[in-house]
Amino acid sequence: MKTFLPFILFLLPFLSAAQTTKITGTAPGAEGKKIEVIICSDLITGLEKTLAQATIDSTASFTLSLNTDKILSAFLAIDFHRGELFLEPGRSYTVSIAPLNYNEMQEVNPFVESQSLEIIIQGNKPDELNALIQAFNKEYNVFVLENFNYLYREKDKARLDTFTVRMARKFPDVKQNYFPEYVRYKLGSLEQVANVMGKSPMVKKYFSDSPILYDNVEYMDFFNEFFSKYITTTSRPLKFLNYSGMLNGPKSYPALMKALESDTLLHKPQLRELVLLRNLMEMYDDPLYKQESIQNTLAAIVKDSKFAENKVIAENLIKYLTRLRHGSAAPGFTLQDRNRKIVSLSDFKGKPVLLGFWTTYCQSCLSEMELLKPLYDKYHDRIVFVSISADKEFMKMLFFLNLKKGFTWTFLHLGNEIGLLRDYDVRSFPLFVLIDSQGRIVQYPADLPDSGLESSLEKLLNP
Repeated sequence: MKTFLPFILFLLPFLSAAQTTKITGTAPGAEGKKIEVIICSDLITGLEKTLAQATIDSTASFTLSLNTDKILSAFLAIDFHRGELFLEPGRSYTVSIAPLNYNEMQEVNPFVESQSLEIIIQGNKPDELNALIQAFNKEYNVFVLENFNYLYREKDKARLDTFTVRMARKFPDVKQNYFPEYVRYKLGSLEQVANVMGKSPMVKKYFSDSPILYDNVEYMDFFNEFFSKYITTTSRPLKFLNYSGMLNGPKSYPALMKALESDTLLHKPQLRELVLLRNLMEMYDDPLYKQESIQNTLAAIVKDSKFAENKVIAENLIKYLTRLRHGSAAPGFTLQDRNRKIVSLSDFKGKPVLLGFWTTYCQSCLSEMELLKPLYDKYHDRIVFVSISADKEFMKMLFFLNLKKGFTWTFLHLGNEIGLLRDYDVRSFPLFVLIDSQGRIVQYPADLPDSGLESSLEKLLNP
């Protein structure tokens, strides 16, 4: 027994790190719809991922389960409607989502239509994280509404100090760390607004001598705001460096990290690297810098960084910055066609695809569709035409197609796969995307049929 005990003691933290968090609840009006738990993979890129999903049953009930080893700032999402929820490892939540008419007859762009879900946690105790954050935010919002001009224009530090003391008295002795740090950095952002101290003291107070809280939304909000354009504009020792030259060099990552050491406030390598990542994201669309060089630098950070969290952010940045750009992988999908047959994007591999998003209530969609037909007649043997209807009801698409007998190309219905509109960032209809025979983006958004699409199709077929 003595031989194995040290090993077991070593192994236990790893075996018990992730705990099951469960959410059960009701969402009246959303029967048959999908509900998801969505988080940001990191709080710099904001790239989202779904941790759990379920179908809301005929009694409007649902159960969601996920494993986590840390507190998550999450969203419960139904269609494009969302509500925020903080999830702690190992806790069970019983929630009720206020009734909402998810199937209203009016058809509008879901980005415009989205509403906040009102989530009520049943049996929520005052010392539970969601209750604490809700109570603090209520006080904070009232304070900012009444005092913003005093802070921003008059730099009235005394008002902020009084509020800080009042919050410390109102929320004493909170056992877990997330909430006190949430409050600290939310108040810190007000200190920045009030300009109560210079940049250097702010960095020392909130960043240089403090751990990096990658998963705390208020820490990262403050970080992103504070270090925006820091190395190219804000930091005096750094803003005149030749970043273009370093990025184009064979060892850009170590060269940049070494150069950033000249700002003594970034003496901690982990913080310095995170600031670099934040600024590389902003530099990507600046014509002063080559995008390929920034991608190569990020790839080097993924490979060589000593900090696991920064590696994840660098990898996400590559995805975020190249997403839907020429040469990136087109997001996949599996949807029903007009005959209820299941069709996937991968089914068309080996042929280019012209993908379109449309609705029957979008007049410009219908006009472009009429112009799309002669292009289909001309190119259908060499290019696959796919039109995805975002109508709420399958029968609306089918009724339209029954009237348009000449529209014989592939039509698919979005159904409950609302995430596909997020994947393709469909913010208006119609939207066309040109995809090559290997499933890579050629043109996003592609030209419309009435403004150059045929030329783009010719270039794709005859490069």
